[in-house]
Amino acid sequence: MALSSLLRASKRPDPYVCARCAFQASNAPSKTTRRWLKIEYTDRVAEAEMTWGERASSIRAGKEKSMLTILEERGLVQTVTGKRADVDRMMTNRRLGAYVGIDPTAPSIHVGHMIPLMSLFWMYVNGYHTVSLLGGATAKIGDPTDRLTTREKQHSSIGNANMANMHTQLKKLWLNVEAYGSKYGYKRERAWHRELINNNVWWNSLPMLQVLQLLGPGMRLGSMLARDTVKNKMSKGDGMSFAEFTYPLMQAWDWWYMFHKKGIQIQIGGSDQFGNITAGIDAVKYISTHHPDPHVREEASAVGEPFGFTVPLLTTASGQKFGKSAGNAIWLDNELTSSFDLYKYFLSTADADVEKYLKMFTFMPLEDITTLVKESMKSPEHRKAQHKLAAELVELVHGREEAIAAEQQHHLLFKNPGSLSELVRLEDAAAKDDIVTLNNKPQVNTKLPRHVIFQRSIGKILHAAGIARSTTDGHKLVAKEGAYIGTSPHERMEPMNSGYISWGKILGSWKPEDVRKFLVHDDLLIFRKGKHNIKIVQVVPDDQYAVSGDWYPGMTREWRNGVLKVMQVKESITAEEVASIDKLLADDEAFFKKQSPEAHVNRMSKELASSEEDASAKAKKESTSPENDVPEETSKAKDKPDLPKIDFVKRPKPVEGAGQADWVDRL
Repeated sequence: MALSSLLRASKRPDPYVCARCAFQASNAPSKTTRRWLKIEYTDRVAEAEMTWGERASSIRAGKEKSMLTILEERGLVQTVTGKRADVDRMMTNRRLGAYVGIDPTAPSIHVGHMIPLMSLFWMYVNGYHTVSLLGGATAKIGDPTDRLTTREKQHSSIGNANMANMHTQLKKLWLNVEAYGSKYGYKRERAWHRELINNNVWWNSLPMLQVLQLLGPGMRLGSMLARDTVKNKMSKGDGMSFAEFTYPLMQAWDWWYMFHKKGIQIQIGGSDQFGNITAGIDAVKYISTHHPDPHVREEASAVGEPFGFTVPLLTTASGQKFGKSAGNAIWLDNELTSSFDLYKYFLSTADADVEKYLKMFTFMPLEDITTLVKESMKSPEHRKAQHKLAAELVELVHGREEAIAAEQQHHLLFKNPGSLSELVRLEDAAAKDDIVTLNNKPQVNTKLPRHVIFQRSIGKILHAAGIARSTTDGHKLVAKEGAYIGTSPHERMEPMNSGYISWGKILGSWKPEDVRKFLVHDDLLIFRKGKHNIKIVQVVPDDQYAVSGDWYPGMTREWRNGVLKVMQVKESITAEEVASIDKLLADDEAFFKKQSPEAHVNRMSKELASSEEDASAKAKKESTSPENDVPEETSKAKDKPDLPKIDFVKRPKPVEGAGQADWVDRL
């Protein structure tokens, strides 16, 4: 009993602590419990370090290959900054951190991105700390490397949609890497560490003054102007803007942030990024040694030396690299390039390239690749190695089920073309499971007419967006708090204008105006159900949607026909008439705002009564006039008022959803 009382935490740990703090301290976990959690964590860290040390000793003894050697044998290293022996030693002795950056300037990553990512994947399954950096901020500037023309400026809503697409895609790809790696014996360990982050996290709250103070003095204009990218764009291209000129500065700061906060020592990029990597190394070294805070300098010194390496670019036979700018990108989004099309593309790989691609894009052991290529060359018409390459890559990118389905589809189409019944019965393997995953998730991008967002209930909006199976299902989903909307990462739910996605729950009490608050730049909404069912909705005008031929869930023919009729009415009225009508309506609205509805009605009634009295008096006067003796036809001609000629059209019946032509309805 005495021992128990000695071990029990004091109800009043300090005589100078207030009553509230003492009460909170008494309800906190005991020091013994906190100590046990800390010991458990340190034990895991110590175990991981011991395992790493044993492996390093084995590598130094020549029993295992080093990480750099593995990457070089795979063709995933082209140039290393600094001395190769120093880089190899650092990668062997310590569990370093590495990152690959991708700017979301397109709606999807493509095959060209896979080579630097494969280096990162190999480091991950071998126990290194890996970061895939999504450049939400740097994409707004645009990397000018190896470009002679300035990138076209994207609308911010397109950039946000691209960012959301790539985030989902990279998340899916990392999950597939773990599943694919386990196939070749790379079982996930607790020491494995990967992150997917967006540089909007720090750039959206970073004062430019801080960047200039810490990094600016270390970036010399002479070396920046001497870069080939700057000289070529200035002499052969359309010139370089200050924003493009500062892109390396932003990329260097990204590295410094991750170097200081996360211990990331290695940057991996394509061979065209060597200049940016070396500039980043100089920047990180400068800030590490010149930072005004001695604690920051001490922490940076403990991380070590920054370095990097480049990977070869994936090029065409003419030497042009694959990518969006070149117009030859092979997208890794299933909506842009289907699994079957991706399979067919790599099936057409030349015999001279298939071994190189098997080493680059798969986790297959080198011995198995050599054996497979030799067997394939005996009967090159069967393209055995190409089939293996295509199946492995589709499995890595889209999952095993998609790879099996693509392989079966090719077999039925080309190897057994007579089996039409089998083609009809063939089901997509990825669609057999009702559970939505990142590999079988529904279509991400969709369009909706404006009236759906502005006039419909939240249940109908979710149904139209494809999140719910019906309007009722949409309301039930909201009631269960299972529907989310893209918002900014703040406590108060706001539109996602910052370019960094957070998720807020959709409430059952929401009205259309509540949903409209989350419109990004008035034309973009992002919904989510579960973990992976994400819909990026572009809001378009009603008339644009009606003529597009698209059809959203819950849409009626009556609505579409009504919109088309309203468009016909608008087209039949001349520009002068439209201007006159708009002026009358504007004057009427201005007057109506100044008066109450009752006063407005009374005014209109008085004007109508006055006009009727004037017409009656005029009729009596004309009936007693001697001019009534003229012939009847002449009398009728004189009685006709001299009005401007206006061609009126029959007004269509008001239809639901025709809100974009309110001025016609009011007329």
